[in-house]
Amino acid sequence: MSDRPPAGPSAPGTDALSQLGRATTTPQCPEEAVLERVPSPHQGRQYVVRFTAPEFTSLCPVTGQPDFAHIVIDYIPGKWIVESKSLKLFLSSFRNHGAFHEDCSIAIAERLVALLDPQWLRIGAYWYPRGGIPIDVFWQTGEPPKGVWIPAQDVPGYRGRG
Repeated sequence: MSDRPPAGPSAPGTDALSQLGRATTTPQCPEEAVLERVPSPHQGRQYVVRFTAPEFTSLCPVTGQPDFAHIVIDYIPGKWIVESKSLKLFLSSFRNHGAFHEDCSIAIAERLVALLDPQWLRIGAYWYPRGGIPIDVFWQTGEPPKGVWIPAQDVPGYRGRG
């Protein structure tokens, strides 16, 4: 017999979710987005969860032109994991949001830290060039715990057409 909690609609902590399994529209801005969490199914273990958003978009706050990024979020859960549909909707809410690359990147990380209180979190935001200069933004909550395998993000630096 498995010691895993049941999966599906009866999984612990899923009864309060407001978006998973329901038709949900994309929020118009990050402030309207509802990020949701569920209990970590492996509390007490140190493991890395990775989300990759290779087609992230936001708007330049000055010109209104679209900005594109490849975002990689790694975290070691504490008591909570982020519910993935709510994370997708949250990231999509930046499409109409005007902010500089640095602000978008750090805002995503800080919102996740506030929601999850993870043991460790890092974000790598690899922004595509505007005006010929790519801007990459990296942030983490501190040193990762010892003994945890943290894979490289392996997003190649921008090489133009070469």
